[in-house]
Amino acid sequence: QITTVSGNEFLLQSDIDFLILDWFHAIKNAIDRLPKEQRITSRNVEFKIRRSSSIELLHNLDTESKEPKPEHRKSLIFRLNYSASDTNDRNRVKSRLKKFISRRPSLKTLQEKGLIKDQIFGSHLHMVCEHEKSTVPHFVRLCIKAVEKRGLDVDGIYRVSGNLATIQKLRFVVNQEEKLNLDDSQWEDIHVVTGALKMFFRELPEPLFPYCFFEQFVEAIKIQDNATRIKSIRSLVKKLPRPNYDTMKLLFEHLQKIAAKESVNLMSTQSLGIVFGPTLLRPEKETGNMAVHMLYQNQIVELMLSEYSKIFGSEED
Repeated sequence: QITTVSGNEFLLQSDIDFLILDWFHAIKNAIDRLPKEQRITSRNVEFKIRRSSSIELLHNLDTESKEPKPEHRKSLIFRLNYSASDTNDRNRVKSRLKKFISRRPSLKTLQEKGLIKDQIFGSHLHMVCEHEKSTVPHFVRLCIKAVEKRGLDVDGIYRVSGNLATIQKLRFVVNQEEKLNLDDSQWEDIHVVTGALKMFFRELPEPLFPYCFFEQFVEAIKIQDNATRIKSIRSLVKKLPRPNYDTMKLLFEHLQKIAAKESVNLMSTQSLGIVFGPTLLRPEKETGNMAVHMLYQNQIVELMLSEYSKIFGSEED
């Protein structure tokens, strides 16, 4: 922090040690070059290291003599700016920054060393599964288990929203920690668990129904003959990548159990279609047909729940 004789205050701050030192020397050299009657001396020079490892230069300037004339002040400011932006200084800083950046370890190296943990939310489904060496994300299994344990009879399950702050807290825990206990009292509200599960699917960079399949599923749901429509959707489902197919099968099996308790939880296959349609499948680029697409999205999920055994069952079924 620099305070001039005119009362102006400037704060220079950086995370880079050598850059701060360059600033300090540039300012000090400019002061030393001034005529004695204009010279401003430095008192209380201090380097302060904060918890974030950033170094802040606190440099308090005061005067030995009376306040200089206005033209002297302008000259002082000009000289300080000129010295700090000297071409040689800039080149030296650029050179050191390039060396610093070139020595930085890659993201893959940091992940291998465990310094950066792979994210669960916001990562591609196949990457999460590869990391966990499974075909269904562990977090999805945990949520389904928790809901089936204490949420099947809850009114409006998956439709009622949980506390967003608590859902975001759960999201943070999942991304940062290895172990998750959904029986912990802080996750007591089952709507927080269902909210987090829906958020996981919404934040997939590519939805559970891959983009390249969207139009094909829409064309299939438009088929008038019910048997042909089911056969067409079954054929598309079988073509899905393994993580998508296995995760989808587990999720729809779970949602079928929710629908079976409709008389208690008031969640029919139609209601679940409305909730999960836009969450599980969407076009890569939104067009003017959003309302029409939403209708088809809901119908696809509803049909797959109603005809679960025919779509996900074996050929003999």
